[in-house]
Amino acid sequence: MNIKSYVAWDASVRWFHWINLLCIIGLMAIGIVILNSSALGVSDNGKILLKTVHVLIGYVFAFNLLWRLIWAFIGSDRARWRAILPGGKGYLNEIKDYTAAFKAGQPRQYIGHNPLGRIAVVLLLFLMFTQAVTGLVLAGTDIFYPPFGSWIANWIAKPGVDPATLLPYARDTYDAAAYEAMRAFRAPFIEIHEIGFYALLCLIVIHIAAVVVTEIREGGTLITAMFTGKKMLSEIPKDLKETPKVKKEAD
Repeated sequence: MNIKSYVAWDASVRWFHWINLLCIIGLMAIGIVILNSSALGVSDNGKILLKTVHVLIGYVFAFNLLWRLIWAFIGSDRARWRAILPGGKGYLNEIKDYTAAFKAGQPRQYIGHNPLGRIAVVLLLFLMFTQAVTGLVLAGTDIFYPPFGSWIANWIAKPGVDPATLLPYARDTYDAAAYEAMRAFRAPFIEIHEIGFYALLCLIVIHIAAVVVTEIREGGTLITAMFTGKKMLSEIPKDLKETPKVKKEAD
């Protein structure tokens, strides 16, 4: 069997992946505690601390995601939108052929994402983008953090109270009517953020399972490639558009 090495993921994609993983683990762990803070008997000061840490990790998550979305326009070939987004000429046939080959025990190998993997990646990016946007809004409504915190503070501050001095849970400094209006405004963002949390968690589990199954069935050092940037493939990959530069060969 002839094994060839192909460059799959550039350093930017790999760094995004691992920073994103760490952020999501931290955000989900703290988010679960926040969701259950009342049952756990967490004090207001404890909630503020939890939300502050959650938001700070969220900033890293959001900036990392933003860079990945930008990189999809300017990065290497495998990192760009044309290699990520599902669709295009022959895409449905490619899904059909990929699925049939997988079921037959003769899976097709790819340098980048396989046809089903592209769907999963887009769903993950969409859910993460939704979480980032709704999270930034909630950061402003909960603890008055940027980019919306100043606007929220000016909205709900009681007349005569400097909005810059507002603190979370200090309701005696809030205008009651404005505060209730703000709560109504933030309600759909909370709902979307919570639903997105569970949807993202489910999709991540499916993603991990799919990666493990693909690694076992197709080979290609899929997991290792996210560390090294290279895939070791035993067949000519279906998404190869140029003569490969062979890095290593082994029988």
